[in-house]
Amino acid sequence: MESKDLAIEICKAASDKKAKNIITMDMRNLMFSTDYFIICNAPTATQVRAIADNIEEELEKTGINLSHKEGYSEGEWILMDYGDAVAHIFKDENREYYALEKLWGDAEITTYED
Repeated sequence: MESKDLAIEICKAASDKKAKNIITMDMRNLMFSTDYFIICNAPTATQVRAIADNIEEELEKTGINLSHKEGYSEGEWILMDYGDAVAHIFKDENREYYALEKLWGDAEITTYED
């Protein structure tokens, strides 16, 4: 699967669990370790974990396995590394605090819409 298609699949799975403000950031010209960041948020830790669970389950159905996951037990910011795409699922206030969109301000940002 191409990295852009992988990013779209992650966005779809996040959207299925009502993730808010889903964006992709094109990181290809900014770093060597991944092509895309997918960023979204939810109001509660329970929903953040549900979004992460759905992403993992939906991608497993297509034969794509998760390389690494961090932050699941806390549910404040879950990072899911799929190699060419990395999902960042934030609890609302943590997304504002860490502001990855500003930190990586040179990245091209695309808003995901169903």
